[in-house]
Amino acid sequence: MAINVKTVRRPEGQTSYLRATLKGMALTFRHLIDPKKITLQYPDEKPELPPRWRGTHRMAVHADGRPKCVACGLCPTVCPSNCIRLVPGEDDQGNRYPIVYEIDEFRCIFCGMCQEVCPVEAIHVGQDYENAEYTRERFIYDLDRLMAQDHPVTALWDPEDPLGQ
Repeated sequence: MAINVKTVRRPEGQTSYLRATLKGMALTFRHLIDPKKITLQYPDEKPELPPRWRGTHRMAVHADGRPKCVACGLCPTVCPSNCIRLVPGEDDQGNRYPIVYEIDEFRCIFCGMCQEVCPVEAIHVGQDYENAEYTRERFIYDLDRLMAQDHPVTALWDPEDPLGQ
């Protein structure tokens, strides 16, 4: 299979780029008078996110304030980016709970596999996208911070709607 190479030579001598400049300015002026609004005034107008948008995580809690997680270890096992750190513990009655549960949001690829594999529906991928921080350490979400999140969850897998419709 032969490769054809086309050589384009620059014009020699005096060349006027007036035509190309006028075409570019005409395009600019056409966009100026176009009534279609495509810019959002961000802090005042929030974008409408699709129902399957994946943002920062949140942990479901029981009515008494305990985390719903049973520290089964499936979420750190299935996580492809290895961003979940879990240290399980057990109380006197034999109930398992997480002693340490951390998600590194820098390493996370927001795939939602942790939410899909959770047997007790404890961890959810939420719809919060405003997660700017000043230090890298603030991007590691510990158990208390995950439980304090109150943003809506994504429709990736919703217990009330198992078919995802």
